[in-house]
Amino acid sequence: MGDHHGDGDPADGEGPVHRVVLSPYAIDATTVTNAAFGRFVKDTGYVTDAERWGSSAVFHLAFTGDRADVLSSVDAAPWWLAVRGASWRRPEGPGSSVGDRAQHPVVHVSWNDATAYAAWAGRRLPTEAEWEYAARGGLAGARFPWGDELGRRWNLNTWQGRFPTENTRDDGYLTTAPVKTYRPNGYGLWQTVGNVWEWCADRFAADWYARSPEHDPVGPDEGSARVMRGGSYLCHDSYCNRYRVAARTSNTPESSSGNLGFRCAGRCGSV
Repeated sequence: MGDHHGDGDPADGEGPVHRVVLSPYAIDATTVTNAAFGRFVKDTGYVTDAERWGSSAVFHLAFTGDRADVLSSVDAAPWWLAVRGASWRRPEGPGSSVGDRAQHPVVHVSWNDATAYAAWAGRRLPTEAEWEYAARGGLAGARFPWGDELGRRWNLNTWQGRFPTENTRDDGYLTTAPVKTYRPNGYGLWQTVGNVWEWCADRFAADWYARSPEHDPVGPDEGSARVMRGGSYLCHDSYCNRYRVAARTSNTPESSSGNLGFRCAGRCGSV
């Protein structure tokens, strides 16, 4: 487990490479879709953190709505807008909907929301170690789920062009792609890198790999942030090359954005 190529930012804690032994488990082939999350909301009446807060983070080129709905931008990342009314139902803002995107990954879901969905489905979030093992698709140490090189054909949904002002959409998408757009990896998992970041169960610590146990690690006992894996449609090698299997980052459990989703895991035989 970890970065075998020296690609990562040391602050992300992708090293050292270390041996991990996992008990048998099952993991979903895709991230949770808008259709699936909609069934959960209809069944339970659940209200997401973004809906309760009244806003969520939207990429500036994707924003759809009245400029009065833009509450603020992030100084360190001005391409992110805090948009009133943005949520899983309206991923680009009040002027958008998921009506024709049933099979796209649900976004604007916090770690809290993902955990609530998983409990309703009789599932759980994968641990970070489970996520990485599954994402590799049987290719030990490989940079991507299909090997070490990006290749000439598009295998994932990331940014093409000049970030953050021009996306040529050579892969076909400005934001999310349907969950089964590209080829699955060797374990049958679709789009474990690119498209949307995926929440994991673990708390985040940059020094965790140096002290984690070998068998079934579940993350540190303390910490306010939760692990996110896999990168998203906004990743670009000019500023964020986290569309790699070993890449990791984190966010607070109530945070949400238009490029953040999740997939579920559980015991073998529970899928």
